[in-house]
Amino acid sequence: MSVWNYVVTAHKPTNVTHSCVGNFTGTQELNLIIAVLVSDTGTYLKVGFINSQNLEYEDTDDKYPNFGYRPMLDVPIYGRIATLELFRPHGEAQDFLFIATERYKFCVLQWDAENSEQAMGDVSDRIGRPTDNGQIGIIDPDCRLIGLHLYDGLFKVIPFDNKGQLKEAFNIRLEELQVLDIKFLYGCSKPTIVVLYQDNKDARHVKTYEVALKDKDFVEGPWTQNNLDNGADLLIPVPPPLCGVLIIGEETIVYCSASAFKAIPIRPSITKAYGRVDADGSRYLLGDHAGLLHLLVITHEKEKVTGLKIELLGETSIASTISYLDNAFVYIGSSYGDSQLIKIHLQPDVKGSYVEVLERYVNLGPIVDFCVVDLERQGQGQVVTCSGAYKDGSLRIVRNGIGINEQASVELQGIKGMWSLRSSTDDPHDTFLVVSFISETRILAMNLEDELEETEIEGFCSQVQTLFCHDAVYDQLVQVTSSSVRLVSSTSRELRNEWKAPSGFSVNVATANATQVLLATGGGHLVYLEIGDGTLTEVKHAQLEYDISCLDINPIGENPNYSQLAAVGMWTDISVRIFSLPELNLITKEHLGGEIIPRSVLLCSFEGIPYLLCALGDGHLLNFLLNMSTGELTDRKKVSLGTQPITLRTFSSKNTTHVFAASDRPTVIYSSNKKLLYSNVNLKEVSHMCPFNSAAFPDSLAIAKEGDLTIGTIDDIQKLHIRSIPLGEHPRRICHQEQSRTFAICSLKYNQSSTDESETHFIRLLDDQTFEFISTYPLDTFEYGCSILSCSFSDDSNVYYCVGTAYVLPEENEPTKGRILVFIVEDGKLQLIAEKETKGAVYSLNAFNGKLLAAINQKIQLYKWMLRDDGTRELQSESGHHGHILALYVQTRGDFIVVGDLMKSISLLIYKHEEGAIEERARDYNANWMSAVEILDDDIYLGAENYFNLFTVRKNSEGATDEERGRLEVVGEYHLGEFVNRFRHGSLVMRLPDSDVGQIPTVIFGTVNGVIGVIASLPHDQYVFLEKLQANLRKIIKGVGGLSHEQWRSFNNEKKTVDAKNFLDGDLIETFLDLNRTRMDDISKAMGVSVEELCKRVEELTRLH
Repeated sequence: MSVWNYVVTAHKPTNVTHSCVGNFTGTQELNLIIAVLVSDTGTYLKVGFINSQNLEYEDTDDKYPNFGYRPMLDVPIYGRIATLELFRPHGEAQDFLFIATERYKFCVLQWDAENSEQAMGDVSDRIGRPTDNGQIGIIDPDCRLIGLHLYDGLFKVIPFDNKGQLKEAFNIRLEELQVLDIKFLYGCSKPTIVVLYQDNKDARHVKTYEVALKDKDFVEGPWTQNNLDNGADLLIPVPPPLCGVLIIGEETIVYCSASAFKAIPIRPSITKAYGRVDADGSRYLLGDHAGLLHLLVITHEKEKVTGLKIELLGETSIASTISYLDNAFVYIGSSYGDSQLIKIHLQPDVKGSYVEVLERYVNLGPIVDFCVVDLERQGQGQVVTCSGAYKDGSLRIVRNGIGINEQASVELQGIKGMWSLRSSTDDPHDTFLVVSFISETRILAMNLEDELEETEIEGFCSQVQTLFCHDAVYDQLVQVTSSSVRLVSSTSRELRNEWKAPSGFSVNVATANATQVLLATGGGHLVYLEIGDGTLTEVKHAQLEYDISCLDINPIGENPNYSQLAAVGMWTDISVRIFSLPELNLITKEHLGGEIIPRSVLLCSFEGIPYLLCALGDGHLLNFLLNMSTGELTDRKKVSLGTQPITLRTFSSKNTTHVFAASDRPTVIYSSNKKLLYSNVNLKEVSHMCPFNSAAFPDSLAIAKEGDLTIGTIDDIQKLHIRSIPLGEHPRRICHQEQSRTFAICSLKYNQSSTDESETHFIRLLDDQTFEFISTYPLDTFEYGCSILSCSFSDDSNVYYCVGTAYVLPEENEPTKGRILVFIVEDGKLQLIAEKETKGAVYSLNAFNGKLLAAINQKIQLYKWMLRDDGTRELQSESGHHGHILALYVQTRGDFIVVGDLMKSISLLIYKHEEGAIEERARDYNANWMSAVEILDDDIYLGAENYFNLFTVRKNSEGATDEERGRLEVVGEYHLGEFVNRFRHGSLVMRLPDSDVGQIPTVIFGTVNGVIGVIASLPHDQYVFLEKLQANLRKIIKGVGGLSHEQWRSFNNEKKTVDAKNFLDGDLIETFLDLNRTRMDDISKAMGVSVEELCKRVEELTRLH
């Protein structure tokens, strides 16, 4: 049964809705704070740090280049953010952050190194009609009060006392019911608001009010302004010395104050966002619905405003928020396209634009539709989304894991080890690739044609297996074999020195860096050598009680060529030990437990934090924090990466060091926000890997796998890899056809000419490898593509694309006409085979037992595919079912049909073969406005609705009475906080049959805010265990600003609020892995399960996405 579900985010929301700039984390530090609307835990607040000293942008390959924005903090907020404002109370040195959520909670956050908050509260009222134009939250510039407009006709005030603490809130009646915007004015002796409103004749006016805090009422303000531009919907208060307010309309911009009135006409546009450039408010950036960025200048002589000027700067993504950072750098946050960091230049470029885009921050939102396909045919699903809107529309190919892009490959069997070497110490590139086999060593190098060919290093011994190789100081190379250590000149390639193993002993394991060699012979002997100019000196020898299984002396301290510590893995007592160099004194001994020996140890540093990684022979990896001065190991964590022994190697990509774990499930270990993350590599088994940064293949890796040696570059290091295909138009529906290897999309292009804004709709065919348009079928004027499907029919071997359309006429409320078009792909072209006119919009199409099932306005219609006498084919209506408001979403399984209705929740229909009729079997009698449905199994159906909730219903076939059988019973409820547009069965990860999670069925969803999420149906015992874990985590992890996780997750619509049931919050559960050890222990005690076991079970879950 799919009753017990686990909801987790695979791709966090990326739709930026709010941003602000200020000194939040310190008096001297400038921060950019971004609110990303989000699904699984409400919203993520990202706090970034801007270094204004070096806003000189240099083009480096770094992910956050040194123009100075770096992310510092990423916290979940249990709510959807409605207001995000920075303010600074009197006497404070840095800014506070005010947040209000859509569920009428608010908090004030203050930064300290421990991230604490200051105040919180609930501002909901028992009665009141929520505002149509969204919540407004504003802060008086002199920090006397916070104002909120949450319900029509009410203005809520939260006053500050003289210490800057918040006092009891109260409401003031507001006569204006249709409020478009409210702001506080600057430079008023009493707090004064300015209100932009619409009267009942649709005229728009501005009024000012003073807030009398003592009387808890409004007093008429200093001025009013009537009959503005009918499109006026944004107020910008101007700071002193000018004061007053700008009123932004669709065709005019007005500056208004008690003493002045100035207006200028503008090109018709809808301003979506503004950002203030100067502290005195004389210049503003305005972003409109077409993505055009304008600069508005208030011209003034001293404090007297003389006029307004507006100038077009260029094009950006369609902005939902604009923050001017410093030195002409601007952050553009977008809900319809990628967010951007831009620089505004003083001189235009050749195209006349003053805007240069420096960085793009990927945004998948809004995901209107998507499909799950396996394009590489490796058994791994990829999600192809219809993302963005208007001109920023695109397709995005999202896949899990890190890809290796193969550059060259050669067949070589039986590789036992690989190392890359340089021809001189200061050469930036690698020249040689040393490949070791069981009884020989071969050396490959790049020739002039950029091909790998075999070469010789005369000083190396090539008739034996090499145990280790490394570049050494003074243009030398070092090779360790079972009998000796050889020091070779990298320029003349001749032997300079050799250390031989004592007779009767052979070297088993060895490691080296540029100045040191550490090796172990049988019988537990540990030998430490130092490398000089042509010299190899044995400095120290130690006898250990057991044999040594692995070694590492990778330098992660101050000196890049010399390590003060050595890590040693032991047989027999199964421990890892830290020795000091050069003395070889034992500092730390850590028993690993269990029976499996350590096969590979590595000292490494991520984001400046030193770690010891230790890989075992059964695919487990332990990581410890390493104290460089004491050698102490703390914070032990264990993860399972595969089932075979792992070898660890460091490599660098984009100037950052990462670790590659080669095994049957190769993994890259990297760090983000000081947390270790593991991302699978899209390769089958890998036995060895080494970095090979040659001139021809910069930043490449050499990878040994089943009989092959491959050289390739690696994708960006992140868990999900996203490729963007910008279309310049808005894709609305997508479908993949395996047989023709194509995608078909329904899309629309906005033609923005100066006279009239029209749109054209198309069906386009794309190649599924190159994503290029290969064929286009234009739709009629006013005709929209509503649904698309690839299917075949009974008695016909062809595969067709079926498209459902609607004629959306300006004078009609509901479409009364549509078409079903049937296409076949021939020679890469769309050929129209048949069309059928319908009496409404074709909202959904499904293949149904060799026929076509369509949802047309309020009815469900079944068509069969008929052969005419002349050999052509047509769709013929067979049967139908009425009784819906609008049947928007349909899924089928066998003879069952599940319908998601505009208002009437989910109903279940059945097709009767004997009568050839469709009947209703059961329905959910709750009023839910549906946004997507999916069938989880024969009896459980999943729905999403427009108050951002998920729910499941169960078919009650065992019911005693017809009434019971006719009711779909609600079994699960959950508040996702995201608007879901589509569910699809499928998985983003390789389904490995040997793992526990390989058997768990999953559904993927895509949302307006760019979230890709996974819903996994768990076995009951696993669900019960995780539910207990979630309850314990709730006690320990507190939401920012005191917002409650339990309340946030409760199913909530305008009728009711009930606790979540039969759904678990995977994002919360997976935060268990990021807790510190003491908190893990607390939870382990409460659960009665060991920390290792908890980590293992939660790790498994992270493999679902």
